Amino acid sequence: MSSKHSSIGSSSAPAPKDLRSAPPLDDIDRILLDRLSRDARIPNNALAAAAGIAPSTCLGRVRSLVDRGVIRGFHADIDPAALGRDLEAMIAVRVLAGARKSLGALSTQLVALDEVLDVYFIAGADDYLIHVATQNSGELRNFVLEHLSAHPAVASTETILIFEHVRPRGGAVA
Repeated sequence: MSSKHSSIGSSSAPAPKDLRSAPPLDDIDRILLDRLSRDARIPNNALAAAAGIAPSTCLGRVRSLVDRGVIRGFHADIDPAALGRDLEAMIAVRVLAGARKSLGALSTQLVALDEVLDVYFIAGADDYLIHVATQNSGELRNFVLEHLSAHPAVASTETILIFEHVRPRGGAVA
């Protein structure tokens, strides 16, 4: 069993959509998004009631938000410790200047690894932040050595251990 987040009804992540050309969000959209961000499992009739619209209208609006790329997926947030992966870390990765053209391939390789929970392509001195979960420090060390340090595009890594993960709209995730 994987500890990754997965989109329900989707086998792979869709390409990011350009939201600049999409219709702007209105107050109803914002209510729907707020409620869904707090509880993605909220029943449609309860979501519709919260927004003051009919359930059929609510269903159509949520589908539109998905189709427009505003809602990127519905996820189960699984505590990695429940799967025996008690050690979480963020790994900052700097890519060699000559390897910038291979960033897409590196991202694809990283998200395929079981230890990887999230990959962030970032601005600044580093190129990526990778959120990983492993069973122990030895497994984390092997992950860094085998999948990052040994990669020809990687110039350097810095590993930061995570003691606690707290979500703004939810409870603590250790």
